[in-house]
Formats: sequence, structure tokens, C-alpha cells
Amino acid sequence: MAKSKLELFQKRRLRVRNKLRKVNDGKLRLSVHRSNKNIHAQLIDDAQGHTLAHASTLEPDMGLAGKNNVEAAARIGAAIAERAKAKGVEEAYFDRGGFLYHGTIRALADAAREGGLKL
Repeated sequence: MAKSKLELFQKRRLRVRNKLRKVNDGKLRLSVHRSNKNIHAQLIDDAQGHTLAHASTLEPDMGLAGKNNVEAAARIGAAIAERAKAKGVEEAYFDRGGFLYHGTIRALADAAREGGLKL
């Protein structure tokens, strides 16, 4: 029986996240979520259950509301790297969730690396 797209996405997301947790114990997680209209990035400390930094296209000062393209993702990646450095974070692991490492997800990761965040 064929599985729905949502079931396949959730299975892929759990597979990626569980593999990353085994390898990167103790590091912070840069989690990315992409919708059809927006893109979000969070720097999460899983040990304490806190979000240290967040960047999104929905923020008014970004001026990117409703845009989910490579340029917007690059600006979000640069913003999350800047905010992470302000909090004293230099290293994290990249959790792409169930999204393929292509297009906007790749642009966000590359911009975060260029901003000085080790992924």
C-alpha cells in the first residue's frame, strides 16, 4: 500500500534527526522549517529545551514576509549566524528535518557557514 507524502516526510525527518543526535551529542541544533510561503531557522539547546536564537521571513524588520526563495533563505542564514555569534555560539549541527538538502535549505546552510557558524 502506498504511503502519503506526509507519512514519507515524517519518516524521513525522524530518520535524519535520530542519526544526527547520535553523532552530535551535546551540540546545539540548527533546525530549519520551510513552508510554501516562508522559511524559519531556530538554534535549539536540546539538553535544556530552550531556543537560543530564531530567524524567520515573517519578521517585520527582514521585509521578506511571504517569500520563500533562495535569496530570502540566504538572508535568514546570515541572520541566524549573526544572532548565534551574539549569544556566543560558534558551532551547531544542521537539522534539515525531512527537507532535501537542495535549493533554499542549502542556501540557508551556506549563508550560515559564511556568517561564521560551524555546521
